Amino acid sequence: MRDSEAMQKLREKILVFSGSAHRALSENIAQYLGVELSPTIISKFTNDNFYVQLGESVRAKDVFIIQPFSPPCSDNILELCLMLDIARGAAANSVQAVIPYYSYARSDKKDAPRISISARLIADLLATAGATHVITMTLHSPQVHGFFSMPADHLTASSVFVEHLRKHDLSNTVVVSPDIGHAKRALKLAQILGLPVAAAEKRRLDGQHVVIDSVVGNVQGKRILLVDDEIATGGTIVETIRYLAAYKGVSRVTVLGTHGLFVGDAVETLNNVDEIEEIVVTDTVHIPAERRPERLTILPVGHIFGEVIRRNVLGESVGSLFEFWPIKGKA
Repeated sequence: MRDSEAMQKLREKILVFSGSAHRALSENIAQYLGVELSPTIISKFTNDNFYVQLGESVRAKDVFIIQPFSPPCSDNILELCLMLDIARGAAANSVQAVIPYYSYARSDKKDAPRISISARLIADLLATAGATHVITMTLHSPQVHGFFSMPADHLTASSVFVEHLRKHDLSNTVVVSPDIGHAKRALKLAQILGLPVAAAEKRRLDGQHVVIDSVVGNVQGKRILLVDDEIATGGTIVETIRYLAAYKGVSRVTVLGTHGLFVGDAVETLNNVDEIEEIVVTDTVHIPAERRPERLTILPVGHIFGEVIRRNVLGESVGSLFEFWPIKGKA
């Protein structure tokens, strides 16, 4: 299929550009599509303003610009907006923002006085900059999908986790969500693997500290697959494991997270948790060597984004790759 006449037509229609946040992932996506990554010139003036230039004509092309919102987040967002605006102003046929990690999805509601619902604000900013389509993966809050005024594809990395986990012995294993509010994602993975599921009751004290009050489900003495959307400081992961070890006799934990940020003291903190057998994340963000904890496995997802781009350009359905698409045979 990929070497068919349709794929040749696709290669003639599209251009793939990368911001500076994660060029390796952009190259993987371009390779999957069988195209070269188009050149981009990005620098800064002495006053700290960005200079951005797309190095190839985009007129009448379907343009895909790849940029996760990883640190430095604000710089990466502005860089993407400039690239979107350039492509729109240069008469691209469509301008599609590929955002593997949409960090502002954490700011999805007004839960304190005089704060911004930043997830919606950034979505509006992307539209203003010229995005006609957004492709992202594993939003922290699934309702953020509805904040986009243009079509948005909310993808899942479940397939790569399942492929990886099925190489292991999963007997006596339970899938655990560290937050009841996000248990649906853990439930879907558990259903695919044919495993039971449990969820922790979490209270957040501040940006770095949480308290685990209880766990709903049978986890006593089980091996645990602890599933979260992202791992930033590692605070939620560590507190959940401490609770499971102290009160439920848990000694073996595999941690799964789509987005691995590992900021602050996360590396040292996670390295000191003996119960962790493996930490499995995807490459939605670039993880420098100094921010990689021990026992870390990074799974590639470039082929997922490449396949969605292929289906979009050729007019095929992408629903089966969505984050909360029903499992075949399930309600």
